[in-house]
Amino acid sequence: MDRMIVIGGGGHAKVIIGALLRLPWDVTGYTDLRDGGPILGVPYVGDDSALPGLLRAYGRCSSIVGLGKTDTSASRTRVREKVEALGFEFPVVVSPHALVNEQVTIGSGTAVLDGVVVNSGTAIGRECIINTNSTVEHDCLLEDNVHVASGATVSGGVTIGSNCMIGAGATIVQAVRICPDCLVGAGAVVVRHIEKPGTYVGVPAERAG
Repeated sequence: MDRMIVIGGGGHAKVIIGALLRLPWDVTGYTDLRDGGPILGVPYVGDDSALPGLLRAYGRCSSIVGLGKTDTSASRTRVREKVEALGFEFPVVVSPHALVNEQVTIGSGTAVLDGVVVNSGTAIGRECIINTNSTVEHDCLLEDNVHVASGATVSGGVTIGSNCMIGAGATIVQAVRICPDCLVGAGAVVVRHIEKPGTYVGVPAERAG
């Protein structure tokens, strides 16, 4: 089994580790700024300064960003780029309890978690989070570092730009385009194109502020 190091030790990292433990990975440890003790039996191995030593010790290693995303920051992308430059690989992680249909492409470092459905013809970028019980329908395009939060529905033919955050239980109706750097609030319903970055809330969703 290939070795996996998880970057981050918070709640999202726990969900990622839970999925990895049901897959053919040797989850060697997690890094974080502080030692939170074992997570589901996976040990703390230090902060990110420990990563070069882990590569020297184990040779080929994979990693995934276990930091959560609640905003439109590109910080997860910067973390991946930094760790990737050290020589770590970033595979796709798909929970065995997710359904990914035919003709779907998924970029490196993306996590598809329990109860997710991704339907045919969809393309998902790098280091995205497709979170628990969310749905991404047919022929969608999700660019890099998009988080589709728990219970959200992305209808067919939708395009979501990089760094977007789609809140829990939100609905994006069919064929809508959302520009990069948008936050769609929990429970919002997006019924028209969004062409200006910002925060969108309500039913139908409108730009806040």
